[in-house]
Amino acid sequence: MMEITDTSPAVSVEPSEYIRLLGYPRGWVLEGRAQELADWARDWYTQNGRPWFYAREASGFDIDNAAIRIEGTQFASARLRATLEKASAHSLILAAVSAGSELEEEAGKRWDAGRPDEYFFLEVFGSAVVEQLTMSVGARLCDWAETQGMAVLPHYSPGYPEWDILEQPRLLKLLTRRGLPSSINALDSGALRPKKSLLAAFGVTRQTGRFRRLTELVPCENCSLGGCQYRRVPYRRWLDVASLNPDANYAVNTKALKRWAKERLSLHPREDGGVDALFRYDGTTCTNMGRPLAFHYNISLGPREAGFPIRDQRCAPVPGESGHTYMCEYIRDTGLLEQIASEKPLLGRPLHEVLTWTRSASAAGCYCEPESREHKWGLVLETLHYALARMQSRDRSS
Repeated sequence: MMEITDTSPAVSVEPSEYIRLLGYPRGWVLEGRAQELADWARDWYTQNGRPWFYAREASGFDIDNAAIRIEGTQFASARLRATLEKASAHSLILAAVSAGSELEEEAGKRWDAGRPDEYFFLEVFGSAVVEQLTMSVGARLCDWAETQGMAVLPHYSPGYPEWDILEQPRLLKLLTRRGLPSSINALDSGALRPKKSLLAAFGVTRQTGRFRRLTELVPCENCSLGGCQYRRVPYRRWLDVASLNPDANYAVNTKALKRWAKERLSLHPREDGGVDALFRYDGTTCTNMGRPLAFHYNISLGPREAGFPIRDQRCAPVPGESGHTYMCEYIRDTGLLEQIASEKPLLGRPLHEVLTWTRSASAAGCYCEPESREHKWGLVLETLHYALARMQSRDRSS
């Protein structure tokens, strides 16, 4: 039975991949503060990061019309089942990779200290590390399979399209049967801790002729590992599949959307094809001499293939800013911040539905009234749609 463990893998994140994950278009060159933050995050991880990966061959699996059973545990991923069937897979590799808990702990400290830029760049570097570790596992598996006259299929993970993330704890339980190099925990929601971790399954097939004819079964399209001797098709970037209309009709002026996308919005593409976004809103209170206030909007989108569904959204004052304390409803102690945090318009809906969302129009800069808060969510989500649609359009034409 094949089994590999590496508790000190080489981590060499390509600058182009890091820039891509930061949300910049292809060919972008970092400069100024952005370059400083990118260098700082890389140096911090080089000195403090503790990456690792582990993979082993499952003792058995079988498939029926409804599910996959791996070592007796049932999973319901239709996509994984179809891939394994199409390639006549005879074996399955279970894998876990992690950038380590140290990165998550340090990023949390930076956020608590009111340094969101450092938090963001460190978080994104952690995602880049996870991507590289996953590619490293894939390369090791390709090396092993090639010597056996076999081929490795693309990895698939809970949370990807057609594999419910709630099944992640089951996969983790299988992986921990023989122990992992370091601790990973799965929450009831399916999220992992440390969050910069990934669990995956790789199919293995002896039908290499069929494998090479069916290009959708080749993992190389999702692997940016340079110089790989086993590459069969070119790497396909995450935005190559269009799902948003770049010529959409927005309720907000497109000049404003363009400016906000550049100045206020940060994008963090995830390994599963989804996107995490951070938008900063700066305004003023309507009374108390127009005090400046600042809020962060965090949005988590699902994979592009599913239309970028809104998986999570939340709004809260920017750490260290106090302008919100001068808003009338805050002063009246009506639970304003709790109301703001609980409001999640369009949660679970694809991002493009913001274009047809009928919402209140309010020019108020404060957050006291529901109409004002709803209006701001519309601005944020349209800016996010605008930015992603244009990134996709540029990437496909390049």
